[in-house]
Amino acid sequence: MDYLSHLAADAARLRQAAARDLSAPVPSCPGWTMEDLVRHVALVYLHKVECMRHNARPTDWPPDLSAEPPLALFDRAFAALGDEFAARPPGAPAWTWFQPEQHVGFWQRRMAQETVIHRVDAELAAGLPVSPIPDDLALDGVDEVLERFLAYGSRMWQEDFGKLLDDLDGRAVRVVAGDRSWVAAMANDGVTVSAHGDSAASVSGAPQPLLLWLWRRAGDADVAVDGDAALVAKLRELLGAATQ
Repeated sequence: MDYLSHLAADAARLRQAAARDLSAPVPSCPGWTMEDLVRHVALVYLHKVECMRHNARPTDWPPDLSAEPPLALFDRAFAALGDEFAARPPGAPAWTWFQPEQHVGFWQRRMAQETVIHRVDAELAAGLPVSPIPDDLALDGVDEVLERFLAYGSRMWQEDFGKLLDDLDGRAVRVVAGDRSWVAAMANDGVTVSAHGDSAASVSGAPQPLLLWLWRRAGDADVAVDGDAALVAKLRELLGAATQ
């Protein structure tokens, strides 16, 4: 997949939406204004620049960039991120929070997915129609959030989930988008995601609405739930903890 093309397209859409009104509240990120959203994305970009440039987790982060105008900061950060990606092949080493993948390609994927979700946030805040998310990017995003955030995160950083894991008994929810599916088995020691297995419930939809549901940018009316609805609701709670 051409992550960098997706990244560039969605960064441009995000900036265009944000420029309409930096004071607008962001309904999908309660408590944020559009300016907060723009600054957040810019800092995320600059953080990844440091991860690649030094092959280490940045220390003393984040820097105080509050004096820099938000759109200028965004432009500078996006340009710096693009320069780092252009200078390194996907297989080049880079520190990441996902131990199995310590390479630049992880960040190409992560930044494309980060940007498309926040592009949606910006469009919602600006009162614009949500631009389509290509099916290949949306399906890749479903895979990423289930495998990297939910499964890996729930086992590596259980403290981030509070008591949400305590009453889980291993029952699974099948997540279905198009012709792909993932089975998320939820137990008190974390979540396991696999391609096959028994499930007590399912949540399904077209790739875009399902991705946005998993990221809590869409409601239950945008997907189809079958079986144990309470188990699907638990999955949604766990995703909230995994992606906060």
